[in-house]
Formats: sequence, C-alpha cells, structure tokens
Amino acid sequence: MKKFDKERVLLAVAGPVIALAVAFVLSAIVLVASGKNPVEPFTVMFEQIGFSDIQVLVINQASMYYIAALAVAIGFRMNLFNIGVDGQYQLAAMMAAVVGAHANLPAVLQIPLLLVTAVLTGAFWSGIAGVLKVTRGVSEVVATIMLNAIATSVIAYLWLPDVFGVKVGNNNTTGEMHESGWIPGISMGAAGEIYGLVLLAVLLGIGYWVVLNRTRFGFDLRASGASTTAAAASGVDPKRMVLTAMLLSGGLAGLAGLPILLGDTHTYSLNFPTGIGFLGIGIALLGRNSPVGIAFASLLWAWLDKASPELDFHGYDKEIAVIMQGLIVLSVVVSYEAVREWGLRRQQRRVGAELAAGHVLGAAHTNTVKEVAGR
Repeated sequence: MKKFDKERVLLAVAGPVIALAVAFVLSAIVLVASGKNPVEPFTVMFEQIGFSDIQVLVINQASMYYIAALAVAIGFRMNLFNIGVDGQYQLAAMMAAVVGAHANLPAVLQIPLLLVTAVLTGAFWSGIAGVLKVTRGVSEVVATIMLNAIATSVIAYLWLPDVFGVKVGNNNTTGEMHESGWIPGISMGAAGEIYGLVLLAVLLGIGYWVVLNRTRFGFDLRASGASTTAAAASGVDPKRMVLTAMLLSGGLAGLAGLPILLGDTHTYSLNFPTGIGFLGIGIALLGRNSPVGIAFASLLWAWLDKASPELDFHGYDKEIAVIMQGLIVLSVVVSYEAVREWGLRRQQRRVGAELAAGHVLGAAHTNTVKEVAGR
C-alpha cells in the first residue's frame, strides 16, 4: 500500500478510535466520581455480546439506526444538516401502517406499495425544507426542527378514531396491517428472528456507496458539498442539488422505521420507537459518513442500548450507556477536528519538503548546465 494510502486509512480510523477511547475514559471517570467500579459495567455489557438473543436484538436495532444514519449522511455530504429525520421516519411509518391496514393486495404488490409509501412520505416531508431553502433561503436546520414538531401534531391528528386511529385500551394505534404486508424474519431459533428488512439496510448501504463514488450525480453531490461556487462553475445547479439531496435524505429516512413495522409490530402505536432520527446524527458522525463506518457505529449504538439493561441487575444504572453515547458524540467532534489539523500539518510539511527537494534538484541541474557550457 502506498504511503499516501496508509496515511488516509490512519486519518480515517484515528478519529473514531480516539473518540471511543476518550468516551470510555470519561465514562469511567463518571463512575469513579459516583463511587462505582469503573470497569465492571463495561465488563457486564461486553459479556452480553456472547448471548444469541442479544445479538439478534442488536442486529435488528442496528438496521434501523443504519438507515437513519445513511439519511443523515446524505445531507452531510451535501453540507446540509437534516435534523428532521426523526419526524420524517415516524410520519412515514405511520402512513405505511395506515395504508397497510386499509389496502389488502397480494404480497408481491402490498410490500412494494408500503415501501413506496414510506419513501414518498419521507421525501415529501424533507422536500418542504428543501423548497424553503432554495426559494427563500430558510436554514434547513430551522425548517426541519419545526417540521419535526408539525409531524408530531399530524400523527396525533391521524390517530383520531374518526380519521385513521383505532383505540386499543389506552393505546392509540392505526390498527393491525394485513398479513400480505408482513415481511417474515430470519429465524435464529430460540434467539428470535432477525428482521427481514435487515437485508434492505445492507442493500441501501451498497447503493449509497455506489451512487456517491461511482456516478456523476454522486460526484456532483460531493463537489457541491465541498464548494458550491466551484460546483456552479463546473455547470452544477446548486439549488437543484440541495433539493435533490433533501429529497433523497427524506426518502431514506422514511424507510428507517419499516424493519420493525413490517417485521414485528405490524401497527403504528404509542409504543413505536422514537428518537432514532436524532441517534442517526451521532452515528453518521462517528461513522464519518462512510457506509462501512456507519455500520460499525450502528452496531455499537445498538449494543449500548441492548446490553445496558443488564446493568440494573448488577447495581448499576443503565443510563451509563446514554452517558457514553453523549460522550461519544462530543468526543467525535473534538477528535475529528484534532485529526484533521494533524493531517493538514503533515500534508503541509510533506509539500514543503517536496518543494525544497525540487529547489535543490533545480539548482543542481543549473550548475551542471553551466559546467557543460563552460567546457
């Protein structure tokens, strides 16, 4: 491997590794300050990795985190901050649940219908922020935050019994979806089932990498994120790229809740998972917007979620996992900036050395020419 390639790999890995190390150390300090053993909680959580039922739970949870983080990463690549993934996936999941409860087509048509419904709902909701940005200059951060609140109100309205809601005890639901829209899982025996749409998450990750790195559109997207001025000079319409990126981000976000909706709950209710969109932000940051990096970050986040309940049985608060997640996000920001500065300084020194070497070679060449001419 070339020296340059080694340095790229080192810079790519250094940020996450430093962030995780710092987060573990700071978490241990918090435990010591609380009068707790700073090592045992991590030992207990690491032990959970060996249990097959925890492994299934981690994979299932990671699939939703992964899709949400990919949605955030598309915005990051365009230098956009789609903080509205949370509202987009929840509204999309509810609309898919409503369609699944009222439409009863053969599975070969029903499942694509539900997927398309979720994608279009998420894209529509994020597209509102995209249109506001390109037409009125409204920050996508402000717009998507407001749209999150509006999505919550829309969901509350759709839950009304005289709209699409079905009251089950004290729980509001959309009613159970028809079985033709259920996606069977991958049986792991007594450990449970892995959601069938885990495979969709894998395909989305592959598609994300191919589009961004092997297509003209992906190049334009990355170029626009790096410099809108330079991209515009090369013929790229910055406004069109902003709107397209927001639509793609929202469309992906719309799929984040479907693994559990189509593979487990088969209805949208008050118990449906929330907050996945916000967690996707930290996961995308830790994974450096890379599909492989995001996959590892998703598994880490899911492990912290699913292994931490065991701490309650050992005299520790499971909230230590939440503290770790927060510390990871903070550490990521600091470590990536430190690594970036370090890489920049190394690059400057290398360029300086090459220029100095070129100057010496040039001087030697001039002296040689003079000697030949004088003979």
